[in-house]
Amino acid sequence: MQRNVVILDIDYVTYEGKPVIRLFSKEEDKNIVLIDDTFEPYLYVVSDDIDECIQEIQDNIDVTRVEKVTKKDFQIPMEFIKVTFKHPQELAKNRDALRDLETVIQIREFDIPFYRRYLMDRDVIPMTEVMAIGEEIESFMDLDSTKQDLKIIKLTEKLERVPEYPQKFRILSFDLEVRNPHGMPDSQEDEIIMIGVASNFGLNQVISTKTNSPERDDFVNQVDSEKAMIEEFVKIIKDNNVDIIVGYNSDNFDFPYLKDRAKILDVDLDIGMDESAVKFIRRGYANAASFKGLIHVDLYLVMRRYMTLDRYTLERVYYELFGEEKIDVPGERIWQFWDNGGEELDKLFDYSLDDVVSTLKIAEQTLPLNLELTRIIGQPLFDVSRMATGQQAEWFLVKQAYFDDEVVPNKQGSNFADRASAEDNEGGYVKEPEKGLHENLVQFDFRSLYPSIIISKNISPDVMTLGEIENEDEYNISPEHGIKFKKSPQGFIPSVIDKILQERFRIKREMKASTDPQEKISLNVQQQAIKRLANTMYGIYGFPRFRWYSFECAKAITSWGRQYIKSSIKKAEEYGFYTIYADTDGFYAKYKKE
Repeated sequence: MQRNVVILDIDYVTYEGKPVIRLFSKEEDKNIVLIDDTFEPYLYVVSDDIDECIQEIQDNIDVTRVEKVTKKDFQIPMEFIKVTFKHPQELAKNRDALRDLETVIQIREFDIPFYRRYLMDRDVIPMTEVMAIGEEIESFMDLDSTKQDLKIIKLTEKLERVPEYPQKFRILSFDLEVRNPHGMPDSQEDEIIMIGVASNFGLNQVISTKTNSPERDDFVNQVDSEKAMIEEFVKIIKDNNVDIIVGYNSDNFDFPYLKDRAKILDVDLDIGMDESAVKFIRRGYANAASFKGLIHVDLYLVMRRYMTLDRYTLERVYYELFGEEKIDVPGERIWQFWDNGGEELDKLFDYSLDDVVSTLKIAEQTLPLNLELTRIIGQPLFDVSRMATGQQAEWFLVKQAYFDDEVVPNKQGSNFADRASAEDNEGGYVKEPEKGLHENLVQFDFRSLYPSIIISKNISPDVMTLGEIENEDEYNISPEHGIKFKKSPQGFIPSVIDKILQERFRIKREMKASTDPQEKISLNVQQQAIKRLANTMYGIYGFPRFRWYSFECAKAITSWGRQYIKSSIKKAEEYGFYTIYADTDGFYAKYKKE
């Protein structure tokens, strides 16, 4: 059987002692789960006596395979030992014992999650289309095609990517309103009074146990009880086969609250593709609400990373994006509006609908960029939407390292000395703005300043030299600190940034030449996603917890940046321009009359 499907989500389960990858996918409106039991977990070992180390591993550690492989370590070919295990849990259980063997110097790539390793090694890109070839089966563990609305395909060949075209995903936004007479809502006592939903497929309504004015009948869906309200919400998601569900602060409030109320009222939140309920998994410092095959994106987390505001309320973010005030009801008065009825209840209905419509508009504005980042980074949208920009850049580099045959470095830790050094970096040059109203200004800015410096000066740990050198002509030497980088070969990170910047310039040329408005929008999203990744690469060097952390590289980049901006300001002054404000990669100036 051959099917072209779009990959939405991934996990793995254990079957007969083996890890089995599950890929939750869609073929138009059909749910399809792909099963792959052919992938195995592995890590790399560094040793100065490969043969003896292989023997020691075989004698002491329960492994599936041990083999000698040639890979690159910061572009220098060297021999590693690839150790393959039967199950990810076996890898985790044995990695300390492996590290403690006498002939082992270091273990590498032991902390890459199994499902992420699969996506990279098999070149499977979430949210894109693949050709799947395999055998259709009726059931697999808790998956049952006769009871659930899905097909199950056990892969017999590796997935193949097919030419990309923009995918249309079914998006639903939702929001809860809770009767909270005692202030902060308590899920053990305070009932849900409204569930608002809005979608990009024409469904916009507020589910509630009350209705009021006839004018609200067109969007208020009145039900008999809170239990019926939650059941109707579940039914909407299932009946409309939603791909992406979005909320605002839904990881922290809406889904935890909904789960608690559903448990009290004995309602199944079985909205996963496999009819599983919500599961909370750790992402960063918080728990994230997850469903199998239904992608949950919390826009509050996304907006905190994409905008700089004093407050990140839905009202504030919506105003910043669209320049419009949305309907607002003070949180502490929601229960009063509900109890009072009349005009106040009508306003509460309008507010509930406006919340989800606004959330949907924010999603439609921001999800294209997140979808493009998902495709570039090659990790699930659920994960990418919760990653800091530095994490996104790191996983992109990990993926590129695999294709370049590089074994990625281990995380270096974040001890006090590392953090203190990182904080000592002077950063970009800033000239405080002159007070007053200025007219007839000219603006100067560098195109991708830090990425360009990394490429042009070949700033990378693998080509950095801290000791004495014989021939300065063979090196780029940073101002102020005298940190030296070989001019050739090109370092790993400069080579990656060079590739993605060239791709961005290609897309911008294509965008400029295009006469199709929709194509222009799509290409613009692509180049913005690439720009975001490229500009973040500098941060990789400056954070001690990242794999490519290098305080020296971070210092060198900013020192060249300060040199370039100061020399540009000086040159502008030679032509009669007076700088009134400068920051990192650009400045504003006005012409100084004689």
